Amino acid sequence: MYNNILDVKGLKVGQVEDEKALTGCTVVICENGATCGVDVRGSAPGTRETDLLDPINSVQKVHAVVLSGGSAFGLESTCGVSKYLEEKNIGFEAGPCKVPIVVGAVLFDLAIGNHKIRPDKQMGYEACLNASETVLEQGNYGAGCGASVGKIRGPEFVTKSGIGSHSIKLDNGIVVSALVAVNALGDVYEDGKVIAGALNNDKTSCLNSYELMKQGVTKGGFSIDNTTIGIIATNAKLDKAQCKKISQMAHDGYARAIFPIHTPHDGDTIFTMATGEIETGADLTLLGSLAVEVMEKSIINAVKNAKGVKQIPSYNELKQQLLVK
Repeated sequence: MYNNILDVKGLKVGQVEDEKALTGCTVVICENGATCGVDVRGSAPGTRETDLLDPINSVQKVHAVVLSGGSAFGLESTCGVSKYLEEKNIGFEAGPCKVPIVVGAVLFDLAIGNHKIRPDKQMGYEACLNASETVLEQGNYGAGCGASVGKIRGPEFVTKSGIGSHSIKLDNGIVVSALVAVNALGDVYEDGKVIAGALNNDKTSCLNSYELMKQGVTKGGFSIDNTTIGIIATNAKLDKAQCKKISQMAHDGYARAIFPIHTPHDGDTIFTMATGEIETGADLTLLGSLAVEVMEKSIINAVKNAKGVKQIPSYNELKQQLLVK
């Protein structure tokens, strides 16, 4: 096992990033199509084709899910994914041609790098060219390139975050995995302790955003510069309604690792992809609970694999400073 989303056979993950502009995008491709559902909890989402995923609507499978930086501008990257899939003759059979079904969500990273450079059609296409069934980088890659957490004191006091993944395989062969780009207003927790978030004045340790909020700290007025976007993937056979339920439950993974979460200033979104390799007679309670665990651990992995950029330290730099002391 790879211990990440690539443990689900039939999936490829491609990433591309601009390290100077601090932005990028990540694509999860399923050439044979995956049943998909979505649950959006944040109040400031940026998405593509999420209406299509409603269980009452006709199309049953998607061919790619895109996670991108660039805020609303970054949705252009999904068009590059569509172009790539069309060239590969992958898509929904629509008579004269096949139409790739591509869904996606974006996060706001415009304040951390060069806001004039965002994931575009070419970057989405390149992410597809980079797609692999065996290699997945975590940290400052793809949609995680410009991600950060702990925004309550403003962009000068955030901790660098990134993209992370984790998976679990049961004895019966069922795999449940997650991939997430963590760009939250709130702090990231492990075992009840803040490991990444709003920093103190000398940027040597994390404060507690919730406690700061109770003291009236609001960075002079909130803005919509956040959002955690993720994917649950499984090889279980599920329908769209079941995928949506898994997405709903997986948000508890967000809540276990990030606080505050699902705020008016986040666009928190989770997709669930089911490849249908294994007929489960699915126990949704178990699958949803596994989704919670892998999402929580993926968020922690996103933080622990991140590297500091510019004047923004990561978990690893903060940990090293504590060790030096």
